[in-house]
Amino acid sequence: MPKNKKVKYLILYLLPFILPLAAIAQQGTLKGTVSGQGKGLEYITVTLQGTTLGTTTGEKGNFEIAAVPQGKYSVAFSAVGYEKEVRQVTITGGATAILTINMQESRGSLNEVVVTGVTRATELRKSPVPIATIGRKEMDANANNNIIDAIVRGVPGVTAVTTGPNISKPFIRGMGYNRVLTMYDGVRQEGQQWGDEHGIEVDQYGIEKAEIVKGPASLIYGSDATAGVINMIPRYPKKTEQGLKGDAVAEYRTNNGMAAASAGIGYRKNDWAYTLRTSAKIAHDYRNATDGLVYNTGFKEYNFAASAGVDKPWGYTRFAATAYDNLQEIPDGSRDSATRAFTRQVRENDSDDVKQRPLVTAAELSSYAIGALHQHIQHYRLYNQSLFKTKAGDINAALGVQQSVRREFSHPTAPAQPSLFVVLNTVNYDVKYNLPAWKGLETTLGINGMYQNNSSRNATDFPIPDYRLFDIGSFLFGKKTFGKVDISGGIRYDTRLVKWDDFYVSKDAATGFGAHAASAGVPGAVLQFPAFSHKYTGISGSLGAAWNISQRWIVKANIARGYRAPNITETGSNGLDPGAHIVYKGNRDFTPEFALQQDLGVIATMKNFSLAIEVFNNNIEHYIYQAKLYDAAGNPVIIVPGNVTYQYQQAGAHIYGGEINLALHPVALPWLTINQGVAITEGRNKNKTLTDRYGDAGRYLPFIPPFHSQTDVRVTLVKNKGKLSNMYVRAEAGYYAPQNHFYGVDNTETATAGYTLMNAGCGFTVLGKTGREWCRVYVQVDNLLDISYQSNLNRLKYFEYYNASASGKSGIYNIGRNAGLKIIVPF
Repeated sequence: MPKNKKVKYLILYLLPFILPLAAIAQQGTLKGTVSGQGKGLEYITVTLQGTTLGTTTGEKGNFEIAAVPQGKYSVAFSAVGYEKEVRQVTITGGATAILTINMQESRGSLNEVVVTGVTRATELRKSPVPIATIGRKEMDANANNNIIDAIVRGVPGVTAVTTGPNISKPFIRGMGYNRVLTMYDGVRQEGQQWGDEHGIEVDQYGIEKAEIVKGPASLIYGSDATAGVINMIPRYPKKTEQGLKGDAVAEYRTNNGMAAASAGIGYRKNDWAYTLRTSAKIAHDYRNATDGLVYNTGFKEYNFAASAGVDKPWGYTRFAATAYDNLQEIPDGSRDSATRAFTRQVRENDSDDVKQRPLVTAAELSSYAIGALHQHIQHYRLYNQSLFKTKAGDINAALGVQQSVRREFSHPTAPAQPSLFVVLNTVNYDVKYNLPAWKGLETTLGINGMYQNNSSRNATDFPIPDYRLFDIGSFLFGKKTFGKVDISGGIRYDTRLVKWDDFYVSKDAATGFGAHAASAGVPGAVLQFPAFSHKYTGISGSLGAAWNISQRWIVKANIARGYRAPNITETGSNGLDPGAHIVYKGNRDFTPEFALQQDLGVIATMKNFSLAIEVFNNNIEHYIYQAKLYDAAGNPVIIVPGNVTYQYQQAGAHIYGGEINLALHPVALPWLTINQGVAITEGRNKNKTLTDRYGDAGRYLPFIPPFHSQTDVRVTLVKNKGKLSNMYVRAEAGYYAPQNHFYGVDNTETATAGYTLMNAGCGFTVLGKTGREWCRVYVQVDNLLDISYQSNLNRLKYFEYYNASASGKSGIYNIGRNAGLKIIVPF
């Protein structure tokens, strides 16, 4: 064989071995370290944009990506709570490129991915709907009484109506109760939200992140989201978090002696993941400078949660369960008329003379024992979340069952007899079909709703009927990008069926208390709730755009129509709610509320500061509110002695305002962060008959928060001090303007004086011998100057038995100075 042919064959033989070596020679490695606040950052996502190559940082912030084809790349570094960083790098064959990245913390990164108010995970910068987030880190740094308080402190425009430290009902831009949809891990929370005197049944220590939609979100969720949505997302191990991890939390608050403990673990092995958490907290009566210890405001709360799930190439499925148990005392505000010392009820009905009630002893005020007058609230939940990936699109499905058990004990002569005992069973369902993108258009079809059954048990008072409810809605949602503009919107149709049968009550001959009568044939039976059946329907929708002018400037605009069917107490109530001390009367002729809201926002993320300005304008048709009931002679109707009577009314309403959030983080002063938030909300009643008759007293809506300004200054030491890292000190000042725009008809609300609250805190991390975290310590003092104040959203402000007092003060004041210590031990 000729020599040249032998060479040719040799080359062909060696070619399969030579080519891979040549390819390897044209590949390089990218490695480096990502740090922030003087330490390596774990779980930072590192991606080579335009490729499928990427990784996450390890325990000390190190990362490495091998086998990178030579060339020029944009490398992106991102994580929740940090500003996104992008670096240019050139990869040379056979060489290693090294990057050192220092990431800056962000209170709300525009690149953060959210799942609330959208049909699929979306970056904040691409959603035209106003959405705010607050993470575990920020919640840990604050001394919060409950999960809603944690959200209120971190998000301008979100407030809460309170009944003591552990009862907070969220309000978004002046609207709350059934107008704010609360969700747990994407499943709507159902627990008699219309009630004033109990909070949200969620463990504050088990929440990893909260997402808040400010504005109508009926398009995705249907009825009850006309004001917005609060989605509380629990901790769940990421795919990169293999093995066992967890934390233990201990917290103490000085004002009411609140002691809390929580422990949670997360375990992942390959595709399978599990979580478990249990929490408990107890407190005695809280204190303020005006009232001293406020009688009957203690509580005992217990929580348990568990989940198990699997991630596969076809998607994922996860099962989870929660249990909530709360013994919550019920304050009534009765006092000695001369000394203003608190008294307690020991008799009932005509034999109960408020002026003759015995004084509460010092031992009772400081006791952790739950008083005879209290409520017992239990909530149980089991649900599944799944994602199925197919060639024809993705399917998201959620199915959940819940039970809310609510008992109120307000009979001092029969402390074991519930005055209120209602059990609400709910089945939730939600299915979304994300179609494949077509010419850049992302489309989603969805259907969701619920079935409810409410029943009264062995009680003496029956404020609402035993009802059945079926809710179903379907929607179409689309999103498309045109250059720098992301446009999204859709339309939805809802149907709600509500029904109940005749409900009779009678009197128990032995006790004299009310009782449920099985039929009209029972001696003394009275028809309290005549049978009712009605169908409510509504069309809602949304259309908006987010214009990413640049990586730093964004303009957002959105218009949304929200829909809300009247809730059960607004249509069907006809009885005493003992904990609220109100006899409610509903109106069967109500029509659904419809809200039309326009939102406009400008967001700037600059080198030394970030700025967000949001304004809104909301017109509501058939707005439902309470008004005191009078007879034909103009006298207040008294059905149950010692309790006022309210009947629900319906009229137009107009709510408008906005929020400004400025965060200063000068590059030249990396240790300094200043956050300034401002929120203003105005609410006007459009009932001309009411305003013509009562003037300014009927001009405004109830529960509208005053102008609020919040300043937070934080100084963080960049370098470690021995075994201490992440050291910071902070100072806060919250100014609440006087609220002179209130619903004053029948003295439903009164003017509220302005006040300023000062808070201070510090925190640090203790490192072990290997440099790993041993524990995190947080110290916070709220109301540092022990200011005596009443919030206009404090229901206890109106708990007063006398027209005048010797001190000139009326009602119960908010909590005074409260120092807290929180220790978190990760493992």
